[in-house]
Amino acid sequence: MDVFVCAGCGAELTVPLARVPLPVEAHFSYGHGVMPQLMAPGTYAVDPEPSGPPFRPWEEIGEAEAAARGLFAPVYPLSFGAPDRIVVAPGDVRGTRLIPEHSGDACLGMCVGELPSMACVACGLLVASRVDDCGLWQAVWIEPNAVRRVATGLPVPARELEPLAPIDPLGGWSDAWQAATGAALADLLVASRGAPLALPDGLLSEVFGAPLDALLPPGPPPKRVGLAGPGLPGDGLDIALVPYDRVTGEPWRPAGGAVPVPLPDGVWAYLALPGETWPLPASGTLPDGVLRDDYPLPDHPWYVFRPDHHAFRATLARRPEVREPWLRALFDRGF
Repeated sequence: MDVFVCAGCGAELTVPLARVPLPVEAHFSYGHGVMPQLMAPGTYAVDPEPSGPPFRPWEEIGEAEAAARGLFAPVYPLSFGAPDRIVVAPGDVRGTRLIPEHSGDACLGMCVGELPSMACVACGLLVASRVDDCGLWQAVWIEPNAVRRVATGLPVPARELEPLAPIDPLGGWSDAWQAATGAALADLLVASRGAPLALPDGLLSEVFGAPLDALLPPGPPPKRVGLAGPGLPGDGLDIALVPYDRVTGEPWRPAGGAVPVPLPDGVWAYLALPGETWPLPASGTLPDGVLRDDYPLPDHPWYVFRPDHHAFRATLARRPEVREPWLRALFDRGF
């Protein structure tokens, strides 16, 4: 567990936090309503790439400079802000005061501006930016040069795999699910090397089937795609959708040489862990001729699930394979 302290005076600015992978959806906006918080309480993530202002047009960046940053296809807008910003849940911040006038071009709340919008109470150093504008995940982004990470020596609490439902509280498809599957769709294309993919029946097919049918040519022999992770070795798979390792943050390594495609823990757990699917009593059976009328049908939005195309393009742009003509054509065309 770590705490972040002010680089100016050493005052503690957060509660003890455990590091987790950066959520795929961190930099994407959705709709015009109030969004939930990005990070779970007690966790933090680090964005290794530059984020926030200033921005430069892609056309000003040469291929060599872009490739040095790990970009192999156009990204708009291209940030030249600080790398390694730290993101935490707003409720995990301590010892700061808000400076609303430092907010950026916001609509109904605050977003990242030219200057950080949170200052250390003890010394006044600008340390972080509060984000809560409409369509943006609620979060506090901490400036890496304004803080120091201090190990507490406390053990990281054991975390169980908690399934994340694909339906949001308002009855629509989850934004986090759409972002996660958009990124995974890009990695599935890279792993396919242009061959058709065979998906198991069920939610995996509902999520990825239509986009893959549109992006990859039909024909045998398809590569087998499935789930692998704790309790699922992934035997016989060519490509395995896997969770992140709970300790290292690296994608789970499936057995048998299958190519891993990572999914956030909650999405993977919902797909992999069994849930209640059979409307029968806990013990015994219903009498003949008796039908239950109190078992709800699964929630299902009225519109077709679509992986997030922004996450798809952002992920594919960071894969060197996108320079291959067939993948670059799919990047330009979308799905």
